[in-house]
This record gives sequence, structure tokens and C-alpha cells, in this order.
Amino acid sequence: MQKTDAILIGRQRHTETSLIVEWCCAELGIFKTIAKGALRPKSPFAGLLDLFVSCELRFVPGKSTDLGILSEARWTNPRLGLRTSYGRVLAATYLVKLITLVAERHAPLPEVHPLLVKALDYLCDKDPSPALVLRFEQRLAEALGIIPEGGESLAADAIADVFHKRLPVQRRQLFEWMQSRR
Repeated sequence: MQKTDAILIGRQRHTETSLIVEWCCAELGIFKTIAKGALRPKSPFAGLLDLFVSCELRFVPGKSTDLGILSEARWTNPRLGLRTSYGRVLAATYLVKLITLVAERHAPLPEVHPLLVKALDYLCDKDPSPALVLRFEQRLAEALGIIPEGGESLAADAIADVFHKRLPVQRRQLFEWMQSRR
């Protein structure tokens, strides 16, 4: 049994009553667990497994697969403020998708996880701004060693070039949303 603090960054239906839940934490990086029976009305997970919440969780790591079995989850930060604005949810989604684009599964993220925590906590109280997004991309690129600390290059372009992947579509949608709010 392992115990850790993690942010819920994704979930998908596995069976009629179970979910596959994706987590991000500093020590274990990005990993997945199965929450058996989570969709049942009297499940101990009912109402707990929501996107972007921080949880203290206990799970049994998979023996022959990278899918662990979630046995317990308790909110440490529900981040309810994120739900007050479409822009906040869109920004949180973009930040998480960007991290999953560049992070290797099960690789520790000692610099990236605190960066995500800080950005999500900020978004609980304030709508996203271009400065927040650009600063997050800059710090992420620095943490990954893609650009030197304090480098002047556009971090988003550097991330796309190094990983040979397009940036998540939510980036464009987020900048359009921020532009429309001015």
C-alpha cells in the first residue's frame, strides 16, 4: 500500500461502476489508478474524484500493469473556486494537458508538481491572464531543461519543438477567451 498527495488530472469510465483516475504528484509523477465501484451511489469515492482536486490517497500499485488500485482518497484542497469561471477551467485543463504532453509516466516531477499546485491555487481566486500562462510555460520549460533559467525565448515554441508535438488546442482557446474578456 502506498500513500501520497496528488492532484487528480484525468478520469475516464472503465466499467459501468468503475473509473480510471489519472494523478500527478511530485514523487511518483503521472500515474493511474482504478477506483472500483466509484460510480455507485454509496461508494466511498462518491463526489471525491473531481478534476483538479488535491487528495491524500492510498493505493495498491499494480504488479503486472502500471494501473494501481485506489483504496482511499481524502481531499486536501478541493479548489472549488476553479468552477466559478469557464476560463479558469479552460486554463487548468491547458496546464494539465501541457504537463501530460511533456512528462514521462512514473517519472518524479519534483519541480513541475509544485508549479502546477501554485497555478491551480492562483486560478481558484483569479481568472487566467496571458502573463500566468506564459510564466507557467516558461517555468515548465526551465524545469525540463529545455531553455536556460531566465531565458528570453518563447517557451511554448521550445516545448513544441523539443517534443515534436503540437501544443494542446486549449492554449489557443484560452487565449481567445482571454481576448474576448478585454
